[in-house]
Amino acid sequence: MSDAVDALFAGDPDSIGPSEVAARLGVTSRTVYSWLRDGLIPAYKVGSSWVVITEELKDVIRAGRNGAPTDQTATSE
Repeated sequence: MSDAVDALFAGDPDSIGPSEVAARLGVTSRTVYSWLRDGLIPAYKVGSSWVVITEELKDVIRAGRNGAPTDQTATSE
């Protein structure tokens, strides 16, 4: 199943750096580094470089999706 998140990262390698994350999400690299520091997006620090696994990032993005509201109205008896 393919969705908008897959389309956003179509053609990307299995891992990308913070500048690529910033470009895909339309934010600055500074914002991405802040998210990395705060643990908001999954990544691995290798030496002085951050590596973001594309599939892990897509999972986090999907988990934060706001969906259509569900009908949670109570029924009266």
